[in-house]
Order: sequence, then structure tokens, then C-alpha cells
Amino acid sequence: MNVQYKKGVIELCVLALLEHRDCYGYEISDTISRRIDISDGTVYPILRKLKSDGLVTTYLQEESGGPPRKYYKLTETGSAQFRQDRAEWLQFIEAAKAIMEDDENDEK
Repeated sequence: MNVQYKKGVIELCVLALLEHRDCYGYEISDTISRRIDISDGTVYPILRKLKSDGLVTTYLQEESGGPPRKYYKLTETGSAQFRQDRAEWLQFIEAAKAIMEDDENDEK
């Protein structure tokens, strides 16, 4: 898949996962990589940026038999940003789809 397609949507995918529930970094990366081909280190800079921008917070949670994990939680601002970005993204892909479908119809 074209890398430019991915660049614009990975952050939105991270926000979408966190809109559903709190997650730790590897869990986010693993979930996304099962559907979109990304490298192992792709998600962590995004998480740092989201935290810096105030869209997520973090907390440590003890795990049985292992070290505490850093969980990411969407803030109210992050949730509002996700809803706005999601609406814009869905509108964009619908517009692109319409253009592509119109192009196919014009060729006939």
C-alpha cells in the first residue's frame, strides 16, 4: 500500500482505538498492524505527539507476572478531536470514492 495513504490515517486509527477503551502501546500497534502494514515503531511517536498535544493521558497499571504497563487514555479534548477528524475523514473518502466512480462511468 502507498505509504502516503497510511500517513494520514494512522493517527486517526490510534484515536479510534482509544475512543473505545484505554490501551497500552504494543496493543495499539498490534491491533493496527493486523489490518494495515506498519513497522513496529510507527505508533510510539504518534502516541508521544498525542500526549504532547493533550489528546491522551497515560497511567501505569500493574500486570500479573510482569512489569507495569503504560496505558493511554483519550482526554475529553482527544475524544472531540477524534469525532471531528473522523467526520472529516469519512467525508473525504466518500468524495474520493465518488470521483473514482464517476471516472469509471465516464470511460464507458
